[in-house]
Amino acid sequence: MRITIVTLFPSMVEPVLSASMIGRARTRGLVDIRVVDLRDYADGRHRITDDYQFGGGGGMVLKPEPLFGAVEALRTEDRCRVVLMDPRGRSFTQDVASEFARLEHLILLAGRYEGVDERVSDGLANDAVSIGDYVLTGGELPALVVTDAVTRLLPDVLGAEGATERESFASGLLEPPQYTRPEEFRGRHVPAVLLSGDHARIARWRRAQALWRTWRARPDLLGRATLSAEDRRILDRFERGETADDVESGSARRTPAEPAAPRERDGHGRDSTG
Repeated sequence: MRITIVTLFPSMVEPVLSASMIGRARTRGLVDIRVVDLRDYADGRHRITDDYQFGGGGGMVLKPEPLFGAVEALRTEDRCRVVLMDPRGRSFTQDVASEFARLEHLILLAGRYEGVDERVSDGLANDAVSIGDYVLTGGELPALVVTDAVTRLLPDVLGAEGATERESFASGLLEPPQYTRPEEFRGRHVPAVLLSGDHARIARWRRAQALWRTWRARPDLLGRATLSAEDRRILDRFERGETADDVESGSARRTPAEPAAPRERDGHGRDSTG
């Protein structure tokens, strides 16, 4: 797959793409990421890429000619998508990242200043995405976010088999807690279930914890997640006031005729011995 980032500030983008997972993937030839200076496609001695707005208003707007020139020179015919980094675009999600990862060529246009000429949105880009409802100085950081999320989905980029499927949002849920050595740190212990060697029990604990975290922090995700009948039973128990630790221990199982006593949400998350 090829990812092309068109930007006025290549020096802001390239160092990130040369490090860590993305840098290794580029070195191994698993992804072809190119950073293009928009000024290379600007006309005139001064290579001007922006101008004042018609109708007045503060701030400069990126001109259409350099952006059209860049995309028309760089675009390949095979499954190519031209995506404008734009706060008006659709929200960038894991599903969108998976969609992009199936393309042959992804061109990311990083806007600057007050934005880009509307003719770029109407006649050049065939998609637009936003990474959140906040203001940034340009589209370079969003382009890097998209590049990272897409690259990690490509074959052989992540070393651990199945790692992408286990991560947050891949299953529609937030990730469960994770621990490493030491087993005890400043009085806080690794949950005993993770040391038990019982893989089925560990899997149940992780699923309950993922449901618990999502229910508490991002309940909006539950409507889109793939949930089993058991998952829904666990969520019902949370609604009745139980915690993920109650689910794991099995000590608080009740029938619908005997609902759990309501608990203050501030008390959620304590371990069963607390």
